[in-house]
Amino acid sequence: MQFRRIHDLPPYVFATVDQLKRELRRDGRDVIDLGFGNPDIPSPGVAVDKLVEAAVKPVNHRYSASKGLPNLRQAVCERYAAAFGVELDPEQHVVSTIGAKEGLAHLMWVLLESGDSAVVPSPSYPIHLVAPRLAGATVLHALLGEGHPLEAIESAVRAAQPSPRVVIVSFPHNPTTQVATPELMQQLVDLAREREFVLVHDFAYADIAFDGHVPPSVLAADGALECAVELYSLTKSFSMAGWRMGFTLGRPDVVAALAKLKSYLDYGTFQPIQIASIVALREAADYPAVVCEIYKRRRDTLISGLRRAGWEVEPPEGTMFVWAAIPERLGAMGSLEFALSLARGADVAVSPGIGFGPGGDGHVRFALVENEQRIGQATRSIRRLLQG
Repeated sequence: MQFRRIHDLPPYVFATVDQLKRELRRDGRDVIDLGFGNPDIPSPGVAVDKLVEAAVKPVNHRYSASKGLPNLRQAVCERYAAAFGVELDPEQHVVSTIGAKEGLAHLMWVLLESGDSAVVPSPSYPIHLVAPRLAGATVLHALLGEGHPLEAIESAVRAAQPSPRVVIVSFPHNPTTQVATPELMQQLVDLAREREFVLVHDFAYADIAFDGHVPPSVLAADGALECAVELYSLTKSFSMAGWRMGFTLGRPDVVAALAKLKSYLDYGTFQPIQIASIVALREAADYPAVVCEIYKRRRDTLISGLRRAGWEVEPPEGTMFVWAAIPERLGAMGSLEFALSLARGADVAVSPGIGFGPGGDGHVRFALVENEQRIGQATRSIRRLLQG
């Protein structure tokens, strides 16, 4: 039987490395997993305490609101005003989602259908490439190279036939880790208004940037509320991955359309999680800075360890990842085979760049999801492999 929507999805190459990791661990090998970007930092204690308190109340066991509790939407608007200088109306500009991936996937359902096209930079986080296809649209790749990302995006938009209805971007960018400037965001908004597409910005790493970089919200750009929506979540900023609490914010009619669709699909995140998320946003507002500092120390440990191994890698500007070009003498292996060799020869699992779409091969991605001691152990193993 051929299954609709999924039959032509590309193979999930990350599963190949994951399968090898499991086999090696079954053989007793201590494989350090720096592949899957699954945060290991605890969630804010005040949010956990509130979750426990709210979960024992039977009134919170009932269906909630698919749009999100009013106080939750108000709290994220407060966050946007304080952190990003953006004033939003919780009734017009916000709908809560069950994590950012759910929000993006269902957002594509209301924006795209068969015959439409979407422009997505590549390499990119896999759901950015897949979600428009699941909605029936054609995905056009804006290949990110050494030049300015606007050039690749604008070129793809102007060449697209039909003209794209959606452009998906994400800064700080997974996997390349690049951070946008306010000027880039304004240029993207200006392009969206000129070409009449909806600009979708995945702001998953809004609060994780280093060395003076300050990631801007696209909604801070002039005219953004006429053409743009942004995905924000507590996953990385507040280290609340398993809680599945996200938001889609911005252009009112797009937010309303997503809210209408979701009213048919779900009743929102478990209400105690929403209540605890309000507490996280209001009473743990400084927690993202704590999380960011932990990732910075891990980044520095990884970069210095790789350099001692003879592997020169550019430090990331943001995100919880390191995007590493394969050492030149091993480049012919390709990213999948190189990732497998690191697992077999150094007991270190990483993500092959080819899994992030065209333009990703030639790189591997490290996730900073182990402590500094384990990361140091990983780089020493890599050094023995590369210099052996």
